[in-house]
Amino acid sequence: MIGRLSGTLAIKRAPQILIDCQGVGYEVDVSMSTFYQLPEEGCPVAVWTHLLIKDDHHALIGFFSEQERKLFRLLIKVNGVGPKMALTILSGISEQDFSLCIQSSDVATLVRLPGVGKKTAERLIIEMRDKIDAIESNLVATGAVPGGGLATANGVQNEAVEALQALGYKPADAAKMVKLAAKTGADESAASLIKQALQNAIK
Repeated sequence: MIGRLSGTLAIKRAPQILIDCQGVGYEVDVSMSTFYQLPEEGCPVAVWTHLLIKDDHHALIGFFSEQERKLFRLLIKVNGVGPKMALTILSGISEQDFSLCIQSSDVATLVRLPGVGKKTAERLIIEMRDKIDAIESNLVATGAVPGGGLATANGVQNEAVEALQALGYKPADAAKMVKLAAKTGADESAASLIKQALQNAIK
């Protein structure tokens, strides 16, 4: 089991990164909340990991904090919630807000996340309610590390659109979300646009 990776952040392109660990490159899928907190390419980085094993492939899921990994592991135990949906949930809502949704049975907010229908939202509330104390005791505030670079505005927006599509949004919806995020004052970086788009989606 690979539980943690430490090395150099070789590639940073949402929602996947590549970490160079002494000459071996590990491709790691990450939530956007983790992506916001990562350093720039070429910098040292360390992430907690969950090894996902399927019949046709193996995949590493990365998390900036051990607490986020714990929440991911709780989510994938919920009936009907797979790894992709769990990452989408972690990308679209903070751990604190998710906890509040569970406590207050806030179905309306949960269904705004892509792929989360009413039945799934209700199942999350029922199955996660008894685990919410464990989540709350390990909550860590998430923050964004703005992405830099010399990409053009269109290139940055395209990157943001592609990341949203990877999270489950339809191409047309992703494009509209990024366009709106750009208009509402998000910095011209992919990470900023993605974060603003996801925040707008659950308002």
